[in-house]
Amino acid sequence: MPSTSEVADQADLFESVLESLGCQVSTPAPIVLIDVVADNIARMQAFADEHGKQLRPHVKTHKSVRIGRMQLEAGAAGLTAGNLSEAEIFAEAGCSNILIAYPLWAVGTKAPRLQQLVQKTQLSVGAESYAGIDRLAEAVGEFGSSLGIVVEVDCGARRSGATAAEAGALAAHARDRGLKPLGVFTYPGHGGSADTAEGAAADQAEALARAVSSLDEHGIEPQVVSAGSTPTAQFSTDSVITEIRPGEYVFNDFDNLLIGDCEASDIGLFVASTVVSDQGHEHVIVDAGTKALSREGDDKRGYGRVPSYDGRLSALNEYHGFLRLPDDGARPAVGQSVAIVPHHVCPVVNSFDELIIANSDGELIDRWRVDAQGQLN
Repeated sequence: MPSTSEVADQADLFESVLESLGCQVSTPAPIVLIDVVADNIARMQAFADEHGKQLRPHVKTHKSVRIGRMQLEAGAAGLTAGNLSEAEIFAEAGCSNILIAYPLWAVGTKAPRLQQLVQKTQLSVGAESYAGIDRLAEAVGEFGSSLGIVVEVDCGARRSGATAAEAGALAAHARDRGLKPLGVFTYPGHGGSADTAEGAAADQAEALARAVSSLDEHGIEPQVVSAGSTPTAQFSTDSVITEIRPGEYVFNDFDNLLIGDCEASDIGLFVASTVVSDQGHEHVIVDAGTKALSREGDDKRGYGRVPSYDGRLSALNEYHGFLRLPDDGARPAVGQSVAIVPHHVCPVVNSFDELIIANSDGELIDRWRVDAQGQLN
C-alpha cells in the first residue's frame, strides 16, 4: 500500500504542474508527464531485456502513435492492439509487427481490411475456436500464409480463450487452413487486485506450458509464447514465456498504486479538472464526469482520487464529478484546478482527442493526438 508521504509528494508535484500550466490548459484535460512516461518505458524494457523476454506493449492504454514510437525506439519487438482499427492506425504509422490479441471475428468490412493489413505489416491475430479460424482463413483468402495465428488460452480469468489442452488442435487447424500458427497467448486478468498477481502469473505460466506441450503433440514449435498484463509483468519470468504484453505501465493509475504494482512517482498521467460549484455539501463539484473519466470504480474506492485534498470522486454524472472531502480537511475554492488520478487510465485516455504533454517542471511541451481515440471496431 502506498504511504501517505509518497502520495502527498506526488500530489504536490501534480499541483505544481497545474499551477505552471495555468490557462494553457482548458479543463477537463489529460496531462501527461512525459519524463515519467519515458522512465516507465525504459524500466519495463530493461526488465524484459534482463529476463530474456521480448516486450510487446499494448497500445489500448495510450492509443498514441507518438508513445508507441517511444516504446519501439526503446526496444519493443512490436505492439499489441485490441482491435482491427487500432492495428490499422499503428501499421499506417510504420509499426512493422503487430499482434491483435483478440479473437477477431472477420466478417463484413473487416475481411477486406484484414487483407490490406497483412500486406502492410507483419500481422498476427488471436484465435480460440475452429469457427474463428475458419472465418479468418476465408477473410484473408490468398493472403492466408501471411497471417500469423496465436491461439488464446484461458489461464483462469474466465474470459475468452480455449483450454490449454485444445491449443495444439486449434493451431493445427489454422495450419490446415493455410494460415501460419505462431504460438499461444493468455491474459491473467484474475491478477489485477491486491495479493493476486503472483498467483495469477503462476497460473499463466502453467497454462502456457501445457499449451506449448499441446502444440508439440501436433508437430508445431511455437515461436511466440505471450504473457500479459501490467500487474503480473514482474512475475512473468518463467522460461516458457517468450514475450510480455503490458499496457498500463506506460502511465500507471491509482489501481496500480493500490495493489503495489507501481510507486506514486510512476504515475505519469492525471486529469486536470476545475471546481465549478460549492453549495456547502460534503462534496464540491468538478467539471470531470463520466464523459471524461468513464465510470471505472465503485462506491467503496470512488471513481478517481484527488490526493492533494485526500478526496475521492464519490459519484459521477456525465459532466459533474462529486469530489467528496474529509470533514476536517482543506476545501478547494470554486475556480480552482485540481489533479484527478484515475483508477483505470485506459478508458480515460479514450475519452479525449489529445494529450497535453508536459514535464515534471510544469513546462508545456506539446499536444499529441490520441490517434486511435474512439476506434473500437
